[in-house]
Amino acid sequence: MKGLVYLVTGGASGLGRATVERMVSQGAKAIICDVNKDLGNELQSKLGKENAVFMKTDVTSEEDVKAAVKAAIDNFGHLDVAVNCAGIAVATKTFDSKKDRVHSLADFEKVIRVNASGTFNILRLSAQAMAKNEPDADKARGVLIMTASIAAFDGQSGQVAYGASKGAIVAMTLPISRDLAADGIRCMTICPGVMDTPMLSMLGDKIKQALARNVPFPSRLGRPEEYAVLVESIVRSNMLNGSVIRFDGALRMQ
Repeated sequence: MKGLVYLVTGGASGLGRATVERMVSQGAKAIICDVNKDLGNELQSKLGKENAVFMKTDVTSEEDVKAAVKAAIDNFGHLDVAVNCAGIAVATKTFDSKKDRVHSLADFEKVIRVNASGTFNILRLSAQAMAKNEPDADKARGVLIMTASIAAFDGQSGQVAYGASKGAIVAMTLPISRDLAADGIRCMTICPGVMDTPMLSMLGDKIKQALARNVPFPSRLGRPEEYAVLVESIVRSNMLNGSVIRFDGALRMQ
């Protein structure tokens, strides 16, 4: 990992923070992209600006993402890996007959915009920078890693917007890898199950414990550090390309 430069969205907490911390601990550099300025600056201070630079980034903003990519080049000379962990969720049924309430179209479109369009925004602009890298022996120039969810396949009631956004990410994986093959840029997607992240913590301990019991093995929540290990494995193997990896302890949501 030494010498590689990462751009990580949602990089100030959860899966993104674990990825930043692991890669920097192994000699990589990182651009921490997040909307949370306090957490981003705290992580930059912890790791040192010579290793990690925080950029307040709205993934749906072309200007913000261009600035983050530029920060990677200005601070560290190049960009090798982009990891997309930023995301939002709402819990609303398509139609709730008990409350005579339909799903808000604005909420649906916001989740799609942040999770799917925001991810694509990061990928397209990161790929532009990576294409200028010197290739390795395999003619590889960069790696794009997207984060979907098992909700792309096993979406539960109330997850229509979230499931649609994550399904879009899964569907983008192969076309993007084919689009960028000639440039030596790989694209992979990770689909986590129930992970011990700030997003899940909002549900409360009882719900978290119930979700953990449903995981066949190991019967616990996934750890952000384990996600970071998988990111590293993807980066290390050039044959991992155009595929989607379920990361869920064999969990199939009902």
